[in-house]
Amino acid sequence: MITKIKIDGMSCNHCVMAITNALKEIDTVESVSVSLEEKTATITSKSDVSLDKIKELIEEEGFTFSGII
Repeated sequence: MITKIKIDGMSCNHCVMAITNALKEIDTVESVSVSLEEKTATITSKSDVSLDKIKELIEEEGFTFSGII
């Protein structure tokens, strides 16, 4: 399952790594690809991932979850 989301507030590669590491904490996530230029994250998982959990992890890192693309 692939989920692509919009994230606001990223400004550097440190931001990319923070989001990548946070999203990899979800058990079913197999890989995460974050694009600083597009302000997106593409999450590949074994099964559906809770959007509430994604939003929670992103906001804990200080960024804004702006929805699914």
